[in-house]
Order: sequence, then C-alpha cells, then structure tokens
Amino acid sequence: MIMEKEFTQEQKYILARKRVEKISKFYKHLLVYVIINTFLSAIFIAGDVNDGDTFIEAFTDYHNYKIWMFWGIGIFLQVLNTFGINFIFNKKWEQQKIKKYMNEQNNIK
Repeated sequence: MIMEKEFTQEQKYILARKRVEKISKFYKHLLVYVIINTFLSAIFIAGDVNDGDTFIEAFTDYHNYKIWMFWGIGIFLQVLNTFGINFIFNKKWEQQKIKKYMNEQNNIK
C-alpha cells in the first residue's frame, strides 16, 4: 500500500509551524550562548588580570574560552539537527513515524 504524500493545508501549516519553532529555539539558544559565554570570559579575564597577568596574557589564555568550545559542541549538534542534517532521527524516520501513528489512528476509528 502506497501512502500519498499530499498533505492538507492544516497539516502543512502544523509542519511549517513546528519547523519555525525549532529554528526559533535554536536562535534563542545561540543568543544565550553568546551572552553567557561573553560574560563568563570577561570574568575569567578580569580574574587573571587581578592575579597578576597582563591583559594580553589573560585575553590570549585558552583556559578562559574552554566553555565556548564545550558548549559550542552542543550548539554545533543543534545546528545540524535544526537545519536538516540529522544523525539518527532523520526525515525518513520522521515520515515512517508519521505513517505509523496515522495508521494507528485510522485503526482506532
């Protein structure tokens, strides 16, 4: 049995809305990432300067930026997920799940 790939306008709207919500969440997360990490790096640099380092030494010390890297890995994975490159739960998997749940709903009625 071949399932048609045509969606109703309501289904298209719901899919589009979910996609926009996912993108919106990503940009909010990215903004929080930049603001928090900038604040933390400034605190770390100020602490190093207070401990006797010059500003240049403190500014170029990679330890002050480790959180950017580790949190950045999470941001990178979210980029891949949000903009279409999914590892496990890809579009094919999503379509299979949609078909499964729609078939389950049809069998209930």
